[in-house]
This record gives sequence, C-alpha cells and structure tokens, in this order.
Amino acid sequence: MKTPDRPYATAAPSHPAPEEKHLLDYVRVLYKRRWIVVPAFLIIFVIGCVNTLRTTPIYQGRAQLLIEQDTPNVTSLDQMFQSQEAWFNDDFYQTQYRILQSRSLAKRAIDSLKLWDTPRLGNGPAEKGQISITGFLWSGIDSVVALARKPFTSAAEPAVAVTDTVPPQGESTAQSNRIDEFLGGVSIVPVRNSRIVEIRYTSSDPAFAAAAANGLTKAYIQQNLEFRFNTSKEASDWLGGRLAEQRKAVEDSESALQNYREKNGAVSVADSASNIVVARLTDLNSALTKAKTERINKEALYNQLKSMEGTGAIDTFPKILANDYIQKLKTELADLQRQQAQLAERYGERHAEMIKIRTAIEGADAKLRNEISKVVESVRNEYQTSLNEERSLQTALDQQKVEALSLNRKGIEFGVLQREAESNRQIYESLLQRTKETDISSDRRSTNIRVVDEAEVPRSPISPNIRRDVMVSLGGGIFFAFGLAFLFEYLDNRIKSPQELKAQIGVPFLGMVPVIKGNSDPLLSDDVAANFAEAFKAIRTNVLFSSADEGMRSLVVTSAGPGEGKSVVSSNLAIALGQTGQRVLLIDADMRRPRVHEIFGGNQEPGLSNVLTGNAKASDAIRRSQIAGLWLLSSGHIPPNPAELLGSRRFADFMISLDQHFDWVIIDTPPVLVVTDSSIVANQASGVVFVVGADKTSKHAARVAVEQLDAANAHIVGSVLNRVDLVRNPYYYSSYYRKEYAKYYVKNAS
Repeated sequence: MKTPDRPYATAAPSHPAPEEKHLLDYVRVLYKRRWIVVPAFLIIFVIGCVNTLRTTPIYQGRAQLLIEQDTPNVTSLDQMFQSQEAWFNDDFYQTQYRILQSRSLAKRAIDSLKLWDTPRLGNGPAEKGQISITGFLWSGIDSVVALARKPFTSAAEPAVAVTDTVPPQGESTAQSNRIDEFLGGVSIVPVRNSRIVEIRYTSSDPAFAAAAANGLTKAYIQQNLEFRFNTSKEASDWLGGRLAEQRKAVEDSESALQNYREKNGAVSVADSASNIVVARLTDLNSALTKAKTERINKEALYNQLKSMEGTGAIDTFPKILANDYIQKLKTELADLQRQQAQLAERYGERHAEMIKIRTAIEGADAKLRNEISKVVESVRNEYQTSLNEERSLQTALDQQKVEALSLNRKGIEFGVLQREAESNRQIYESLLQRTKETDISSDRRSTNIRVVDEAEVPRSPISPNIRRDVMVSLGGGIFFAFGLAFLFEYLDNRIKSPQELKAQIGVPFLGMVPVIKGNSDPLLSDDVAANFAEAFKAIRTNVLFSSADEGMRSLVVTSAGPGEGKSVVSSNLAIALGQTGQRVLLIDADMRRPRVHEIFGGNQEPGLSNVLTGNAKASDAIRRSQIAGLWLLSSGHIPPNPAELLGSRRFADFMISLDQHFDWVIIDTPPVLVVTDSSIVANQASGVVFVVGADKTSKHAARVAVEQLDAANAHIVGSVLNRVDLVRNPYYYSSYYRKEYAKYYVKNAS
C-alpha cells in the first residue's frame, strides 16, 4: 500500500522543456509515412513526366534585323555627305517594336505567305484529341466548382448573352481570328546595347516557324520601304508640279523676250547701263530672284515639315537632327528613362526616388518638346519671312518697272524681260536640282534596315524542355510528398514514439513493448520473442530502481482508454518481477471487463469482488500460478458497484493485509477516462504505471488521463509505450531498438 514518504522517485514535471528537433526526427517522420510519401511522389512525378512527353513540341524561328537610326531628308547635296552622329533613341526603337507587332504588318505577312486558307498555324489551341493532362485536371476542377456554386445561384438571375468579339474595322471575323493566331506566335526581343532586334516566331511546325519569322521580316522591310517611298513621292510630286509650272514660266518669259526683241529691234540693256534707274532695276531684279529661290527652298522645307508632322516622324526633320541642343536633350531624356527603369526594379511607384526621376523626365520631355516647337516655329517664320521679302521685292520691282518704263520704256522692258527669263531659268534649275537630290535621298533611305541573319529551320524544340520539366516534376513530387507526410504527421494526434510520450504527459519513461504479431496475449512464460522479453526486463529494472523501501509495493497498471494492452503489460510485469525471486500478486481490479483469468487460463470466481463482499476468503480467492513467484487474484463476480467496492474500507484493509505475504502487488485496473475505478485504486497504491498504446492513444486523451490521476493524488511511477511495431517502423524507433541488439538477446537466452 501507499506510504506517506512516497517510496518511488519523483515524477517529471508536467510540462517539460521541449526537446530540440534533430534532422533525424524529420527523417523518422518521412520513413513512418513512407506509404503516403512514395505514392504521392510517384503520382506527381509520373503525371509531370507524362504531361511533358504528351506536350506538343514547340519550335522557334529566329531572324535578326539591324535597324539603323533614321537619316534626315537632305536639302542639298552638301548636307547629304555630312557625317551623322549616332545615338540611341528610345522613342524611335520602341516605335519600331510596336510596328513589328502591329496587325497591319501581320496582315501583310499573312498575305505574302498565303496563310488565309491554311487550316492551322501551329501556335493556336490544341487540336482535337490532343488534350493535356493539366488541361484535363483544370477542366475537372472547373466542373466541380460549377457544381458547388449551382445550389447558391439564383434561378431568377438572367443569363448573360455570349457575343462574339467585334473584329477591327476592315477585317472579317475569319481574318481577325487568323491575325490574332499569327500574332500569338510573334515575339520581339531587342539585343541589349545594340541596334539588332530578334524576331522570334513559335510554332509546332519548325519549317513554318522559320518561314513565318522570315515572312514577317520581309513584310516589315517592304512596309518600311513603301512608307519612305510614299513620303518621298509626296515631296517629289510637289516639286514636280512646281517644276512644270516653272518650266512653263521659263518658256513664256523667253518667248516674250524674243517677241520683244523682234518687235523693237533687240534693245540691249547695256545701252542704258549708265541709267541709274536701270541699275537699280537690275539690283532689285537680282534681289527678287534670290528671294524667290530662297522662298522656294523655305517653302519646300516647310512643306516637308508639314508632311512629317502628320506622320509623327518630325524627329527626323533635318533642322531637328542638326540641332545639337535638341540631341543633347534627347540623350538626357534617354538616360533618365533608363535610370527610371533601373529604379523601378528596386522601388515602388510612390517612392521618393521614383517621383523624383519622373519629375526629371517630365521636365526633360517638356524642354525637348519646347525646343522642337521652337525649331518648327523658326522654319515657319523663315518661310513666312522669305515670302514677305519676296512680295516686298516684287512690289519694289514693280514700282521700279513703272519708273524705268517712264524713262526708257523700250530698254527697260527689254531688260525686264531678259532678267525675268534669267530669273525663271535660275528658279527652274534650282527646282530641278532639288528634285534630283530628293530622288537620291529616297534611294539612300532604303539602307536603314538590313537582315543580319535569316531564320533557319530549328533543329530542336524550345518546349517542352524534358530535362527541366523532369527536374521540376521531381522537385514538385518531392515537395508535395514531403508536405503531405508532414501534414498527416501534424494532423495525427496519436502518440507514436517515446519522445512524444515524454513530451506530452511529462512522466518518466519506463520502456516500450514491441507488438507480437499473431498473439494478442503474449506472456514471458511462453516462448516469446527475445526483444519482447528484454522490453519487460528493462521495464522491471526501471521500476526496481525507482523503489525506495523494503516493504510491499503496490503498482496500479492503467491506461487512458480501452484496448491499449494494460492487462498484458500488468501480467508480464508481474511475471518479470516474479522472475527476480520475489513474491508477486497480480490482482484483476477491472471488475467491468476482466482479462487476467483469460490470459492465465483460470476461473473468474472466486475473486476480488467475492472477497470484498465477504462471500469468499482471501486465501480461497488467491491462487498460485504455474509461474514461480506469481500469485493471481481474478476479478470475481462482476458487481453492480465496482467503484464503491474499490473505495471501501474493506479494500484498504485487504491491501494492508497483503503486506505480510507479498513483496509486490500489481493491480490491473480499468481505463482512467472510462470509469473512476483506476483513480480510486491509484490513490491507495504506492505507484501507477501508465500504459499508452502506440499509434492508438491521442495526445489529448493521455494528458487528460494523467491530469485525472494527479487530481486523485496518485503517484505516477512512469509510462510504458505498448504495441510498438518495430517491424513496420524500425527506423522510427532506432534510438531505442536496432536489429543488431537481437544478437545479445540470443546469447542471454542461451
């Protein structure tokens, strides 16, 4: 019976410090959950590999273009051969990238490749019968979500009408779809720090991928040539019209001069050279001729400026290109934009540095636009000034003509006609020269874009990348399998290892008992496995070391719930203590579902209940077993009030009387959480051995059971982890048992 000084070692604290996790702890979890880890890994890995192998190979054709900065329109032959400073213009190249991805260019490429009636380009949706596993999984998920939402969808909710997307103006629905499909394979990749641009086209057909990239390149070059040709043609047409008018003016002036010469006898201007009026008339006529020539040049430049304003290519205007300050501003703007791109990788849109750089860009852009507008305005003012000057000189000349005619009509009229003819001839020659220069400039523009490398038929696909996809599937399978294993481990609230047992209930650990397959009630007296026998010897040793007196010591063996093997533990512990030469009594105090008489093969009556009710003597109820040093007291007749019998004075006196006859009394009691019998007996016993079924008892149940025993003022000697499956999870319990230990067990047995 229990003594006041507690003959057993003090139990560990209720809440011990958690053990430090070791890598081997995680390995044990994975090993224990291997039946989840391996299938999960194989499923993900196989699905990923099969999906990779089933994926249609995608090829990529690559063509490289060299796009030079626009050359300016020349206004004279001298300008044409001036050296041009090279620089990188972000606006220009970004515009070219957008043009390369435009619908108009795609339409031109489709026309050149004759793809309008082609069944499929190879970069659209999968063909019938080629459904990927991933697509099948997503479609299944969508179906499940739709079914889940169906009960919550209002029946009165109007159905949304599905309408086809309206195609862009000038395109039919079929054309729009084909252009979208073609553009779906196009990607433009500029090569850093160069003027080279890569045109990439992806398709499931390698030959088509190369042909499409080359077709898009040719269409871009052709479109660029046509655009420049149209711009030059407009200037040439205008100059041609002016040239025709001036040719007629030359012919008319020379005809008038000849008629006058024939009519008036060829009056020479030299005859009146001394005439001041004629000299002034000569000067005015020369000035007017020069003003007209200047006005025509200014007008041509002004008309060119107006045509560029309409096409958005004003940046290529000669005076803008020749303006060092504007080019400096462009360079500063480009530098600021690059700084903004670099800062955007590190900061958010509202960061002070981003706000500062945006403000700087806006200021630089405003300066640039202001300077461009100044140049535009200066061209317009120069043209207007030259026009006004011409008109002014024309007026002065007209006045001088009247005065000259009044002095020497014939001579002056001859001089006027002669100089008008010369003036018209000079203007005509100037227009003719400008027309030739425009033609030369148009020819020179054709070299802006060059093909560096044409696209070749790709030899290998860019997708799927089998090596990369297999590695991703491998990594994904490992991650998913490990995550699933640790998730199940986290959700599994059962006590599985000695570490968890010590951490959860906070009592000393006495040992663990391996499960014996095919034998529900193994006994040390039978031919059992060596490790089973050694397990109870270890428990017996720990119990003996915790003993502190020489009197009778009583131990209650109980568990949190039924089916955890407490009866087997109490029976074998009693046998193990009896093997040391001590007198041991095993009492079956579970008077609700008794098991001791079944384990040892005896009668249930008379037993403990008969002794406590006075229907039998203790000497008649206690029977000696066939095992040396072990006596048995079965439960007896199942009474209606077992808790009251165990809590009675008669039971306490009975336990005291056993002190004279036995060294140890092992009491098998019902589970703690089921009835109060165990708590009552534990209060009167010297100690309690708490049995926990491995992979059966939850952590919460074990803690509650220990708390209930503590509330009953019971002294818990330690805990036993029962039914440990060493065959299924040998690595999980490797800290306590290894296969090589069996060699020592065999030697001991011999």
